[in-house]
Amino acid sequence: MSEVREWSREDAATLLRVPGPADDKYSRGVVGLRTGSSAYPGAAVLGVEAAWRAGAGFVRYIGEGRAADAVIARRPETVVSPHAAGARVGAWVIGSGTEAGKRTADEERELRGILDGAVPVVVDAGALDLARGSRAPLLLTPHGREFARLQTQIGSAPGDDRARAAAEAAARLSAVVLLKGAQTLIAHPDGSVIRVDAGTGWLATAGTGDVLGGVLGTLLAANPDASIAEVAATGAWLHGHAGRIAAGIGADGGTHGYPIVALDVAQALPRAIADVLA
Repeated sequence: MSEVREWSREDAATLLRVPGPADDKYSRGVVGLRTGSSAYPGAAVLGVEAAWRAGAGFVRYIGEGRAADAVIARRPETVVSPHAAGARVGAWVIGSGTEAGKRTADEERELRGILDGAVPVVVDAGALDLARGSRAPLLLTPHGREFARLQTQIGSAPGDDRARAAAEAAARLSAVVLLKGAQTLIAHPDGSVIRVDAGTGWLATAGTGDVLGGVLGTLLAANPDASIAEVAATGAWLHGHAGRIAAGIGADGGTHGYPIVALDVAQALPRAIADVLA
């Protein structure tokens, strides 16, 4: 494993840009989300909201029932379809707000189709168990407990060195692994690791991971030629910065801030982007 690299505001700025006169909704990035469920419709709403707020030009949501209804009610700009077949996107986000144990055969078949496609896929929560052996470029986004289950699945031994463990998992799965935590680690299959220490403890609240998924999907769709690991680091940095803004923490870190909810983070993303671009 190579030395861990710190990701900075200046690094993040290189992957954010102001749309120009030649841009349209497609060139700004088309994101597809197959997230949420009847049990957890909020995950769909948060991911879609974050994708729009992070600058997507076009957002597709794949789903039905309570989750689809909630998405349309919150973000009527979103194109909603029951199935992913034929949907043209620049990046996918799957798994947030779903449970592997409750997945139907049809749902699994559709997810495997996405995972065997050509565009990058952000794989979260209830879809992580399907990542092994997939052909699409993958960005896996487990939190600590999900990562432990993933290690068991791939036969990787647990340990206290998070960076080394993330790098090993990335190598075994041939995927970029974003390991969430107070310090977010992004590991590439080649052994390189990026550390993002840009958040606040107030981000430790339900739904902020769903927001991160939407941000990552947008940045991947908008930067098709960039390194997935560097895009992931930028997304994590931006998510953390939005969290600080939402919690009222000044640029100098001189205040403790206050409690926030996940939707606050999504709504702070435009201000976070403007701050970086400035």
